Amino acid sequence: MRIFVAQLNPTVGDMEGNTHKMIQALDRARTKQADIVLFPELTLCGYPPEDLLLHQSFIDAQEMYLEKIIRASARLMVFVGVVRRNTSNGEKPIFNSAAVIYDGELLGFEDKRLLPTYDVFDERRYFEPGGSVQIWELKGKRIGVLICEDIWQHAGYVGNTQYARDPVLDLLPLKPDVVLNLSASPYQFQKPDMRVQVCSKCAKTLQCPVILCCQVGANDQLVFDGYSVYVDEEGRLRQIGKGFAEDDMIVDLNAAACPCPFTYDPMKDLYQALVLGVHDYFYKSGFKKGCLGLSGGIDSALVACIAVDALGKENVLAVGMPSRYSSEGSITDSEQLAKNLGIEMWEIPIEKPFETFLELLNPFFEGKAPDVTEENMQARIRGTLLMAISNKCGHIILSTGNKSEMGMGYCTLYGDMCGGLSVISDVTKRQVYALCKWINRDHEVIPLSVIEKVPSAELRPNQKDSDTLPPYEIVDRVLQGYVEEYLSPEEISEKYDVPVEVAFDLVRRVHRAEYKRRQAAPGIRVSKKAFRVGRHYPIVQGWV
Repeated sequence: MRIFVAQLNPTVGDMEGNTHKMIQALDRARTKQADIVLFPELTLCGYPPEDLLLHQSFIDAQEMYLEKIIRASARLMVFVGVVRRNTSNGEKPIFNSAAVIYDGELLGFEDKRLLPTYDVFDERRYFEPGGSVQIWELKGKRIGVLICEDIWQHAGYVGNTQYARDPVLDLLPLKPDVVLNLSASPYQFQKPDMRVQVCSKCAKTLQCPVILCCQVGANDQLVFDGYSVYVDEEGRLRQIGKGFAEDDMIVDLNAAACPCPFTYDPMKDLYQALVLGVHDYFYKSGFKKGCLGLSGGIDSALVACIAVDALGKENVLAVGMPSRYSSEGSITDSEQLAKNLGIEMWEIPIEKPFETFLELLNPFFEGKAPDVTEENMQARIRGTLLMAISNKCGHIILSTGNKSEMGMGYCTLYGDMCGGLSVISDVTKRQVYALCKWINRDHEVIPLSVIEKVPSAELRPNQKDSDTLPPYEIVDRVLQGYVEEYLSPEEISEKYDVPVEVAFDLVRRVHRAEYKRRQAAPGIRVSKKAFRVGRHYPIVQGWV
């Protein structure tokens, strides 16, 4: 039996385009003499469709396009992720399902049983959980079908949830010969091998091969990395799909296959996730050109590199906006980076508008010493200039703040936070340095002086980030402990060797900055727990 694993990049709501991709995949599968075609979860409408699912016209359209897939399925058994109506009793009106098709006929549906409602998932908001499992047969083979989350609890990888059932164990008495999993599993740093372990555990329990087809591409803030998986009945990895690209993976269950070692470079994957996130955000939204403020600092240098790889150097505009506090080194570093990347750079000094604002406000600020007000004024002037360029020239602004700064509120509303996409808002400062060194692994793209200089916003004389924040090593440890692991300040202090008073102070800062993050541009999620998606805290609260 030959199974064609169609690792596709659907766009949410583009059912015409998604259907076209799927029909092309069916044609390729026939060319490869496949028996079965396996698509990702909710391929037809794209994942996650969110509140589009509340529109009846959205469900109607999907049913119409499913008919096109059925008509195109000649000589193939097809498993495709769809939304289907709940025509029986239940709380919710729809299911997250796999449509099972054979040779132009819809055989039925397999419904997702475990509906995650944690982190970035909110499936119980929309879907009714599926009921009993069943077996589908082809050429004497018994085929079990699970959808994404259905397989995860069995391997012990579900957090903060204990489902009442285990679909893997439900399949055990039915003795499947192979299990197919339709998945839309988002990327997070150092996660790809976790999917292999999840499939391996299922295979060992059911004593049959497991094939997982994972969506690839980015939809809004979520990135899907692909890496579809085939493990044998002993749980050994036999094949793995490409990462961060569409792929056709042919699995021949009758052919001998050697174990397939899976090694990957975490920094390369993280960089590819960010590039894919920017590319698909622009491409799927119909945008082409991006601009960013290039300050001579390490964050904007990283974003510029990502933008060039995502959009092409001809579609990236860098804008230098020096002030009276900008160092000569920062200006020359920005110019050198722009030259190295081959991108256009405009220089717009902000001294005149800054001086004008100071003069306008001087009568009202008389007797008050300069403080963060004047610092933020410079950032907001820069934000205004970038927004003007965006409006006039059609560039989408790429904001450059990192996760460590966003976590601490070390950023300016309507200043450096303005933009259409926050590229590295889920990348810690230490990861920024690691990524820049990875970019320079073969030759110097980012000037070494950018990487080696002391971090500074350059908004006052001799300013350094360390004047306001503890070292980023400490900031990042506290964010890891509090945001991703839900540890208390005392536990963070013990686990990460941080003074307890520092841990308490930084946790307070995280919550004080919540109102800022609510107003930030959407950011690309690449960690276990991002600020912008999958994390919900009140702005007004008395707990912390």
